[in-house]
Amino acid sequence: MRTNLNRHLTSPLTLVRNLGILAHVDAGKTTVTERILYLTGATHKRGEVHDGTTVTDFDPQERDRGITIFAAAVSCAWDGHRINLIDTPGHVDFADEVERSLRVLDGAIAVFDAVAGVEPQSESVWRQADRHGVPRIAFVNKLDRAGADLDAAVASIRERLHPAPLVVQLPIGTEDGFTGVVDLLRMRALTWADGSDTATEGPVPDDLRDEAHRRRRHLDEAVAELHPAALEEYCAHAALTERTLADALRDLTRTGDGVVVLCGSAYRNRGIEPLLEAVVAYLPSPLDVPPVRGAVDDAEEERAADPEVPFAALAFKVSATATGRLTYVRVYSGTIRKGQTVWDATAGRRERIGRILRVQADRTSELDLAVAGDIVAVVGLKSARAGSTLCAPEAPLVLEPPTVADPVVSVAVEARTSTDADRLVTALARLVEEDPSLVIRTDPETGQTLLSGMGELHLEVAVEKIRRAHGLPVTVGRPRVSYRETVAKGVTGWTYRHVKQDGGAGQFAQVVLDVQPLDDGGEGMSGTTGFTFRSAVVGGRVPQEYVRAVEAGCRDALAEGPLGGHPVTGLTVILTDGATHVKDSSEMAFRTAGRFALREALRASAMLLLEPVAEVTVTVPEDAMGGVLGDLAARRGRVSGSVTRGGAVVITATVPLAELFGYATRLRSRTQGRGTFTTRPTGYAPAPASSDVG
Repeated sequence: MRTNLNRHLTSPLTLVRNLGILAHVDAGKTTVTERILYLTGATHKRGEVHDGTTVTDFDPQERDRGITIFAAAVSCAWDGHRINLIDTPGHVDFADEVERSLRVLDGAIAVFDAVAGVEPQSESVWRQADRHGVPRIAFVNKLDRAGADLDAAVASIRERLHPAPLVVQLPIGTEDGFTGVVDLLRMRALTWADGSDTATEGPVPDDLRDEAHRRRRHLDEAVAELHPAALEEYCAHAALTERTLADALRDLTRTGDGVVVLCGSAYRNRGIEPLLEAVVAYLPSPLDVPPVRGAVDDAEEERAADPEVPFAALAFKVSATATGRLTYVRVYSGTIRKGQTVWDATAGRRERIGRILRVQADRTSELDLAVAGDIVAVVGLKSARAGSTLCAPEAPLVLEPPTVADPVVSVAVEARTSTDADRLVTALARLVEEDPSLVIRTDPETGQTLLSGMGELHLEVAVEKIRRAHGLPVTVGRPRVSYRETVAKGVTGWTYRHVKQDGGAGQFAQVVLDVQPLDDGGEGMSGTTGFTFRSAVVGGRVPQEYVRAVEAGCRDALAEGPLGGHPVTGLTVILTDGATHVKDSSEMAFRTAGRFALREALRASAMLLLEPVAEVTVTVPEDAMGGVLGDLAARRGRVSGSVTRGGAVVITATVPLAELFGYATRLRSRTQGRGTFTTRPTGYAPAPASSDVG
């Protein structure tokens, strides 16, 4: 049943399938991909995750950790169809890789563990696919494991994901005795002997015949309820023909009204051939999905999946490799040839296509052209990033880019030696170019370089990539939060005289200040605008130009407070009196006097340390609410409200920013990955006396 991988590029679009493999981590998604590549002849040896020999998990970190970190594109052929396949990560920290992949896919295989059923990240990627309207079929994997239960797994799909699961197979044997499946459409048995790569077709075993017929009737009824043509035939004949059932399953899959469910054991190479047949039969081709829509000036335009119309493609991944900078693109319309000039509509510049490559994970083969429906990599683009639109210069179009989630965790990174500082800047820039979900910024107060991402593992992988790919030793630490200081109880009549005489014109200025907390209804807690200054001087004892100089000096003094050198906020300074000298007074003298007067006045005042706080909105299952509330309390969080929405509880709390480091991982642990949270900085609040401000 194997076919030639190198089928001619200009195959009709009806024979193309662009699909992804989606699953929770460790559900067997990479093993499913490896078996597909092996059965289709794309590889000649079965790769194993535990041996580090898989094609798609080619990065050293993926092999060391035994998980998929980066989305990998491969291509294969089956039954005359070309299948462009993307193996996506299953860990929640790399959900942005899944998001970018789903943006360019036409269909997906959702892999579930037959023991665990729907797991937390299974639910997350399913919702992502819902948002993109990607049709799916389900593959319940690991039926050879102890405790495997197809019916329980299907029940969890129905209850937690809310599709209409349409089970088209019945397992033959249980757990270690699992040897094959009954195909309920054709009412035949497919079995695999130990060590065999292909299925043996035969009649349904006698002990399963009644159960197979019962399940077929149940399948007919379920499809008839969802599909008008099937309902008409079912009402007339009380059964569906194989052709009607197959057509209805295809329609229901492509509209999302039903999900075809298959089963097997990828590790033992059982059930992969029927899975490939289902991919070809049920998942859509580029012609079966709506034309891509893009913006032209202020209007919207459609581009059909046709090699003859103007070219339009979306870049969804950028990778630096030994062969150069690869930009992965999905071609939606038209044709592109190597050497051709295209328009980067996002950057607003022309680019030249140097080479076009068919990608097999970390291996490539050159192509002369790519047409609508293709997923390829191109070399030679300088400005394109993930989300960039490439199009024909004479027919510009801007496609909607994939969404990028806001980072939730940050660490400070710095080069171990000053000579490596420039290299670190270059390495970080390349890192962000390859992974848009990473954000680099410099804290203006601490001077630290902060690397932000989707979770601790995400950042750990990014830092390790800098070390390995660039040979650059870096130091990683928790970022220091930016504290503030404010006045709890001020002073009145604080007098400071500035006198300087060192030959020539001298300096003289005398000021009297009142310092008090800012009465602004809490606005001083914002940390940015909490300072007012006014003059109460009478009789012209301090000229107006010198008053402005005193204010400037006071603002200079706010840069460092007496508690720990943090910026000072939330105070009012009143200039009540002063004195001048007819020759030695100047704006500089009064600015200096204002600066030192306020510094001394703050040392004499009762000061309060402020820490940054954020409003945190946490969404968790109801059964995890108690543990989450307890954890928020342990982090000095103040809960301001909670509301129940559709089986989940949304908790709102104000939490010190310093206590949120590590919270993403902690929340996932307490909620089995089902909890999510967002943060919004709200200003500053008094810190406990024991706060470490160093």
